[in-house]
Amino acid sequence: MNYLPFMKQTRLPHLAISPRWLLVVIWLLLASGPLGAETPAPRITQIQAARQFLLAVLRGEFDAAHRMLAPEVGSALTPARFRAVAQPLYEQGRRFGPAIDLYKLGFRLRDGQAPQSFVAFMFKADTLTARPRVQLDVTFRDSTARQVLSFGLIPLAAPVR
Repeated sequence: MNYLPFMKQTRLPHLAISPRWLLVVIWLLLASGPLGAETPAPRITQIQAARQFLLAVLRGEFDAAHRMLAPEVGSALTPARFRAVAQPLYEQGRRFGPAIDLYKLGFRLRDGQAPQSFVAFMFKADTLTARPRVQLDVTFRDSTARQVLSFGLIPLAAPVR
């Protein structure tokens, strides 16, 4: 059966190619996209960006963490000043260990200001306690931002009895 009237079934001495097989190969080449094209790197989530930032600080990789700041924050904080601001977080990491877990995420709604997206973590050492001792907080400008606008430690008070 000849499915493509314009193509003849060709038989080469050592190679037999049917028009149907040739169509399958052409379709696969076209479906695979341009040759040499690279797939774009997947965009990380805010949770992943916050985690990478906090882990860099907890490991004492202050230069790497400084590069993850939003441009206006990074230019306002010199690397030396950033190290001083991040030092309490680094010290808590030395005390409780560098392992962290996601605690909560959401938006901060303040009067007259745009909502700010935040991601909070706790130390894994606190997972067995009724309430974490501190919250590791990372704030972003909005839900699409991946550069850190602010960060800090929030001590969590003991529950009122």
